[in-house]
Amino acid sequence: MTNVFKVEILSFETINELPSSWQKSDYIALLNDLDYDKPEELNDAELKDMCMLALTDLEPSDAAKLVLQHVIGERLTEGQIENLSHEIVTEKLWEEYPELDLHPDLFRATQLLYQAYNGKFPRAEAVKFKVKITSPTGDLSVFDNTPEAPVVRLLASGMSDRSLIHRLFGDQLEGTHFPEAKSILWQLNLITNEGASLTYEVVSSTYWLEEIKYADTYEASTHADIPEVDED
Repeated sequence: MTNVFKVEILSFETINELPSSWQKSDYIALLNDLDYDKPEELNDAELKDMCMLALTDLEPSDAAKLVLQHVIGERLTEGQIENLSHEIVTEKLWEEYPELDLHPDLFRATQLLYQAYNGKFPRAEAVKFKVKITSPTGDLSVFDNTPEAPVVRLLASGMSDRSLIHRLFGDQLEGTHFPEAKSILWQLNLITNEGASLTYEVVSSTYWLEEIKYADTYEASTHADIPEVDED
């Protein structure tokens, strides 16, 4: 079923750090990997600075390998991590790596390394914006279970047909199976639910959604994915 909604882009900004992407526990873990003695005794204000300082004692690719092992080591082989530790020094892996679900972690790895090495790594840029979605009928059930796919379909309608999402995911936008939507929306947080409208905060890559900053207010239709049936 297709529904028409009013879509309003309430705010838009470019960011260099993913919200809440690095926690105290992450810095402590990295410092332990760097053989720093008792990092848990450092206060919160010192932890990040000490972590970045310790990283710069290593060659950039060695520091990258350690950070990548921390953020995605369980999902890739040692050889893949080794290759990425060299590529990340010059490449925007959060845009170019073929596995979309790794993009947020490749971004947060790059953002830390960029800060530690004062710009030697690529400058990581993402987008953060608020979008208000209003139903003229008050029916917002399309967003109940897995809102990522219907939200991406709405956002795509606010961008030109030449945008990357339209060119790469045209079939998914029109169809009923769009698993990549969860990887396109790095963070999707419901801010308000006012009965006939929902307001989300979205964090994503400039690669995917920078063009939405030009959209302002528009009307568009969307639909939810149809759950796949397990034939077993």
